[in-house]
Amino acid sequence: MIVAGMDIGSITAETVILQDDQILSSSILPTGANSRLAAEHSLAAALQKTNLKREDLLAVVATGYGRASFPAATKKITEITCHARGAFFIRPETRTVIDIGGQDSKVIRLDEKGRNVDFQMNDKCAAGTGRFLEVMARALEVNLEDLGRLSRSAPHSIKISSTCTVFAESEVVSLIAENQPKEVIIRSLHDSIADRIVGMVRRVGVEEGVTLTGGVAKNEGVVLALEERLGVKVFVPPEPQIIGALGAALLARGLPIRSLSEPQRRTVF
Repeated sequence: MIVAGMDIGSITAETVILQDDQILSSSILPTGANSRLAAEHSLAAALQKTNLKREDLLAVVATGYGRASFPAATKKITEITCHARGAFFIRPETRTVIDIGGQDSKVIRLDEKGRNVDFQMNDKCAAGTGRFLEVMARALEVNLEDLGRLSRSAPHSIKISSTCTVFAESEVVSLIAENQPKEVIIRSLHDSIADRIVGMVRRVGVEEGVTLTGGVAKNEGVVLALEERLGVKVFVPPEPQIIGALGAALLARGLPIRSLSEPQRRTVF
């Protein structure tokens, strides 16, 4: 059974093509100003890496910020469910999922069977998200990909008092004017994000088996800051950005395909 899962986020759109328990291909593309077009391109890019066509897909599940913008999906499922399923599949020891996306962050607690027990979600403010780090990287005139490496060399951090992205950016500009080293500012920003996330973790209950998903999981400075505060090792999947799409694909396998059983009706697009 070949299916697809799509995570259409505010910054990137991811697709995973799954056959049984094997990931055949995946793609990560910028969302840009058109979520639907980004989803189309992401799916096409993932299919292009295989010998498959759209009509070979028995089902497609969409999740993420822009899931409603992709009407061709067989079903649309919340990010909470998809990230939980994807993280548990990658690492069955997972009991706590931390997902830091482009414009929201979420913490999900799972039971031993991978079922959602509780969750917390921050979707009202971009503080502590990928967008927050993008803004700060621009203010500091450094590449987003270099933030983690630079923060590791900072001897200490300082308190970033603002939790709002706009005010935090102003605070960073002031720190630059005070000749604070960029490495120290970056580490301080990572600590600020970690403090915010850990507050959410504690509201759902800290349990070992922590898996970090989303693009920010690629930032080693954020990972280290979380580990220091939680006192546990944080597992980062080989490609943390596709975990939501992977969960969507796994859930697509469980959809009824009666309406797709006839050859002329197998196409879901």
